Amino acid sequence: MKNDKPDSLGEFKLIQQIKLQAGTAEHLLLGIGDDCAIQHQATDQQLLTSTDLLIEGVHFDLRWTSLEELGRKSVAVNLSDIAAMGGTPLSLFLGVACPQRLSSDELLQFTRGFLSEAEKYSVVLAGGDTCRSPGPLMISVTVQGCCRRGRAILRSGAAMGDAIYVSGTLGDSALALQQLQRGEVPTRELAVRHHTPQARVALGVQLAEQGLASAMLDISDGLLGDLGHIVESSVVGAVIELAKLPLSPAFRTAVEKNPQLIDLALSGGEDYELLFTSPLPDLEQRSELSPAVTRIGTITATCEIECCQSDQSLYQCARGGFDHFS
Repeated sequence: MKNDKPDSLGEFKLIQQIKLQAGTAEHLLLGIGDDCAIQHQATDQQLLTSTDLLIEGVHFDLRWTSLEELGRKSVAVNLSDIAAMGGTPLSLFLGVACPQRLSSDELLQFTRGFLSEAEKYSVVLAGGDTCRSPGPLMISVTVQGCCRRGRAILRSGAAMGDAIYVSGTLGDSALALQQLQRGEVPTRELAVRHHTPQARVALGVQLAEQGLASAMLDISDGLLGDLGHIVESSVVGAVIELAKLPLSPAFRTAVEKNPQLIDLALSGGEDYELLFTSPLPDLEQRSELSPAVTRIGTITATCEIECCQSDQSLYQCARGGFDHFS
């Protein structure tokens, strides 16, 4: 990991501190400290790679997110991409563009959260870069993982008649963010879902290894927006049953007071739950799946997504999924 931001700690001491905390892993021949990391690659495995940007003022706000929480979230949202294909994450590469106001001590707060979250998933920080930023704090994370050859779950495998499932609950992160932006204090349950989401790695591996999912992705930009990727890639349609959306007690209480908040469960984003299709109609009855999954709809041949209410009338969501360029 390289650094061109000199401050009180000093470039090389900062690198050394991060290197000592990062540790190593069996698959990592060479990690932080050289120009490249070197990793083993088993012949029966396929390499999965994903990268993501988190930019201050776009993806996070330090007025209500601590640097340690931000470090944790930076790991989880990237591991979620590996989970979405049924893979096992192995290595992370971290790039940080530091504004002048961010000291080395504050950067270490961020890396402490980052490394703590990585350790929870048995993932190693294998390299990266830091530099000075004339603008906001910017974080770039690349994650590499693996899956057994031919076992990756793509977005393009959904077929007419498949059941649509989602893990966990929907809308909590978006509701917490809405409350924070209004100057309100979310409940702890909602705040945790926004500040420190969990990557559903174990569930993703289970679905892949047992061949339970035909198509899958993680919900980062909202249920409807991300389901749209499956629909487009698989050339199918979908019907979502509004009454079956899994909602946490805190979210359900909020919806009872303001029914329009259901739109946050449909398109709010940053749930990082797994959204998948399966030819099996009874997966929600399987207690071995953790977290629990809920069947919320069915794949159709219409090439569009419809949301049905309990009386079978169509519901029109007033929000679109998150799009950086819209």
